[in-house]
Amino acid sequence: MKTIQEAVEITIRKTPFIEEALNEKLINVSSLARVILPEVARQLKKEVKVGAVMMAINRLSPANELRIRKNIKKLALNLGDVIVRSDLCDYTFKNTPTLFKRIAAILAEASESNDLFLTISQGIFETNIVASKSLQPLIKTTFKNEVVINNVDQLASITIKLPKENLEQSGIYYFILKQFAWANIAVQEVISTTHEMTIVVKEQDVNETFSILMDLKLS
Repeated sequence: MKTIQEAVEITIRKTPFIEEALNEKLINVSSLARVILPEVARQLKKEVKVGAVMMAINRLSPANELRIRKNIKKLALNLGDVIVRSDLCDYTFKNTPTLFKRIAAILAEASESNDLFLTISQGIFETNIVASKSLQPLIKTTFKNEVVINNVDQLASITIKLPKENLEQSGIYYFILKQFAWANIAVQEVISTTHEMTIVVKEQDVNETFSILMDLKLS
């Protein structure tokens, strides 16, 4: 049978921002207890007193969360080069049998130049293409018979080289992306390989995004 302590931990762990704010003493425990009381009661399927929830919050151990944050901080110090690309466009197409032939044509064109930016992410139902704006006329022509789900212009990308240890450490992507959430920067796309992470944002946000990443490296 689930205890109040377990229910409180599950509820708070669902929202990392709350957990971090608790560790930094930025949240009033009494107010938080009242907010999460209905969820705790729902999990336990019985009425729970606010005082019991407050006690459970105060007993939360930050040790594991702080250990993860410390390890991620160490990884952040080892982040490699940060590469910025501007003047990008973003297209999302519905997956069709003909779409993949069109993608092959775009890849062939892009391979002729080292100056072009092109990434393709294939999902189950749709495929996303982020490319240099100079490729936009070719994309429009090549995919004219395909279904466009979404299109965004005036974008920029920032690519970060990750240390090899990132594969062993949970939370590295969260640690980076949460900085943008706090700064109210909307991330348009996240594209990753084993040792690279590319973040696509609006061009108006690229300078602030770059500054945040440099601060991570220097913190």
